[in-house]
Amino acid sequence: MTSFDSSPQLNVWRAVLALAVVFVMLATTGWTAIRSHREKSPLQASLSAWQSGHLDGRELPDAESPPRRLAGFFASLTAQQRTRLVHRYPLAVGNMNGAPVQLRYRANRIALKQQSRHERERMHDKRLSETGRFEAGRRMHRFDMLAVQKRHILAFDPEGNGRVAEVFGNLDKAERVSVVVPGVDTNVINFQRTNRRYSAPVGMAESLYDAERAASRGTRTAVIAWADYTAPDGLGLDSATALRAEQGSVRLNALVRNLPGDSTVALVCHSYGSVVCGVAARSLPSRVTDIAVAGSPGMRAETVGQLRTAARVWAMRDADDWVQDVPYLEVGGLGHGADPVSPEFGARILSAADARGHSGYFEPGTESLHNFAEIGIGAYESVRCARENDACLTGLSDSAAA
Repeated sequence: MTSFDSSPQLNVWRAVLALAVVFVMLATTGWTAIRSHREKSPLQASLSAWQSGHLDGRELPDAESPPRRLAGFFASLTAQQRTRLVHRYPLAVGNMNGAPVQLRYRANRIALKQQSRHERERMHDKRLSETGRFEAGRRMHRFDMLAVQKRHILAFDPEGNGRVAEVFGNLDKAERVSVVVPGVDTNVINFQRTNRRYSAPVGMAESLYDAERAASRGTRTAVIAWADYTAPDGLGLDSATALRAEQGSVRLNALVRNLPGDSTVALVCHSYGSVVCGVAARSLPSRVTDIAVAGSPGMRAETVGQLRTAARVWAMRDADDWVQDVPYLEVGGLGHGADPVSPEFGARILSAADARGHSGYFEPGTESLHNFAEIGIGAYESVRCARENDACLTGLSDSAAA
């Protein structure tokens, strides 16, 4: 007779509880937005207006139409007509796959300025708490920074904690595109940081873009700081499940499928971002040639084979990254599966010898950044493996980088 204390069911629930406790104990203080709920978000309102809109007596196409059809629609317009659309429906156009990249930049600049004015009004709204007015000020300043002429904002949604994506380089002419997918506590406020610059999406992407250009001036590259998904707040239970990753994977897949031209794509996924990339892997198009993860809590798989992707899968973790203390398992929906740097997982293990901590992988001059850049430009022969036997380069040749 099996005792209750040793029953398989009890042991499973103990494992679930232990996993939950560990994630909560590892949690650091995250920023939680305090916002009043609206009946319809600004983006939804813009899309609704688009759906019922007209242009010179012509109905506008469904915003959910295939991107190719939307691209054809925009190509049929005059410059003046396109300008009218971005001023009427800036959020709709700014987030519309199929709209020309340069037009999305213009539309999002207008949307950011509009939202900045809205937040300025909220700063002086006595109906809000002091915390709410302070948050409005932070958002206003962030929107102002993102709206400057030189920045290329590919996506923007002010709702909730906010979503945003920024491009470095010429996306229309790029031969190779790297997409930086960040992890927990990513939102519009900390999309960019002055302190700990390279721990935020903008700093990560800028650093990677500079490293790719330094590695190969002749390769036309672009890097996207992609915070266009709703990331978990902090390292609590939300980050221990795949819900946010599943939602983000749909958006990530739409992004890479609808990038202009025929560039190849490398995903560079940090922390919980690697969960997003792992969930997205099986649905990604063939243009995604590489998935590189750093500081990963798991990819919702036990082996590379379970990811069901033809892309090369790379993994790294530095020696003092606290993520190594996260339980690498999945029980009852909690946890993200096997450790991507374990031999059993089967990824190509990269060196991160001089990176420091969980957020140090994109620091200029580090071996981790060097490896991301070489993968981004396709120079696999220059990648530095974690082990001296160069096992991570097995099966690769110079032709792979062509």
